[in-house]
Amino acid sequence: MDNLILKLYSQPGTVFTISEIAQLLPGVSDESLRDKLYYFSKTGKLKRLRHGIYAKEGYNPFELANRIYTPSYISLETVLVGAGVVFQYYETIFLMSYLSRHMEVDGRRIQYRQLKSEILINTAGIEQKEGYFTASVERAFLDAIYVYKNYHFDNLGVLDWDKVADLKKIYRSKALEKRSTAYYKIYQEEYGKH
Repeated sequence: MDNLILKLYSQPGTVFTISEIAQLLPGVSDESLRDKLYYFSKTGKLKRLRHGIYAKEGYNPFELANRIYTPSYISLETVLVGAGVVFQYYETIFLMSYLSRHMEVDGRRIQYRQLKSEILINTAGIEQKEGYFTASVERAFLDAIYVYKNYHFDNLGVLDWDKVADLKKIYRSKALEKRSTAYYKIYQEEYGKH
């Protein structure tokens, strides 16, 4: 039975769905697997975070957020604050996904914002980290101006505007195009770039 724990703790990831765990133990019945997971969560060897989602101690919260709804990726304020584009700190983990949801899991607030599927599945500007997907700062900026009509950015100088120009094509949105142009003008005025 401890074989499962050894297998999970030897994996680089920190959060697992029940189907991912089942793949590590071929031939184990669903009932037996559920019993093992229940036992390990009761004895503190695994954390049951949500129905069908388990984690190691000290799991990565970005990995959790990315596993709850798939496809999804870390974006918006979570990336923008980390890159210094926005100075206001947010405890919430923000993601783009195929639906909009707010939730709290294990004391962490998670917010998903809906994106059209053809934009969501386009991997341009999406990076794979260990166990989760995250937007580049330019993709997070474009996601923000896509979902928010009017947004205050503290430091537009961090953005690579050539990357912004390349990435904005995937949104196919005239409104986003206008907003992007308006923010670029603000950037030019603030930083004397022409």
